[in-house]
Amino acid sequence: MAGLGRTDGIGPPDPRTIRGGSKNAENVRHAPRPDPRHPLVPLCEGVLGTEDPETLAARGDLATWTGQAGDPTAARDQFTDLLPVRERVLGPEHPDALTVRGNVARWTGEAGAPAAARNLFAKLLPVYERVMGAEQPDTLDIHTKLAHWTEQGKHAG
Repeated sequence: MAGLGRTDGIGPPDPRTIRGGSKNAENVRHAPRPDPRHPLVPLCEGVLGTEDPETLAARGDLATWTGQAGDPTAARDQFTDLLPVRERVLGPEHPDALTVRGNVARWTGEAGAPAAARNLFAKLLPVYERVMGAEQPDTLDIHTKLAHWTEQGKHAG
């Protein structure tokens, strides 16, 4: 990846080099299938630490791109692995942790388990209502996703 291995200017393994490179990492989503060994995540872990917000964001981005590239099961698994770290670092009701829970639910459904996705969104909705507010746009989005996976479950198996 351009920028991540630079030795001029800031130089490796300076965190500013990693953060600058992570801004360009979105190009990975355009690959036919992102490589789960993409260098950004291990590089962030090694330089910034495994619980640094930039590292956690890179893990979430890679999981999203993996799902968008056609591997919803791997995306679900990556978000499932990320969730306990987000919850430990930020707290289980932090908006970023709730977002990861929503991504676990989404990719569970995309991986072929609409009833499980519905159940995950049903558990998530009251937390969003309490923490974010019933009329908050993200809460309304959870309502929409719950309805979607409820409907998908009617057509499954």
